[in-house]
Amino acid sequence: MPRVRAAFTLVEILIVVVILAILASIVVPQMVGAQEESQVNATLYDLGKVRRHVVVYRARNDSFPTIEEGDGTWGEIVGDTTNYLMSAPVNAYVGGENRLAIIHRDSPDSEYQTDHAWIFDPDTGNLWAGGFSGDDVPFPRTP
Repeated sequence: MPRVRAAFTLVEILIVVVILAILASIVVPQMVGAQEESQVNATLYDLGKVRRHVVVYRARNDSFPTIEEGDGTWGEIVGDTTNYLMSAPVNAYVGGENRLAIIHRDSPDSEYQTDHAWIFDPDTGNLWAGGFSGDDVPFPRTP
């Protein structure tokens, strides 16, 4: 009597491969947008933290902190010895080498850019994230 081996046929293997391909085509597009969404959420979280600390600093000192233009120069609200932030906030949506860069201006961005991460108005204390509108909505990234 011949021995019968239990094995998968070529058709069965092809069906499994097709099912896996269909599942991958459903999952992969959802994962592509997840990275950008997490960058937006992280930036909005840091923006909210810094805004709160600027308000608290103003209430305690009757002036705005000395936030200077440059890379992460948040003055009295960032540092190991402050009661505010231990490290400079990061704009993950802008990313790159300018993810910490601060500029002074009295208005938010009007389109996505990668030149600066934060916009601070020293006269009013307003703070915006670079690449976001005045309503804290991210502008679409340009290719």
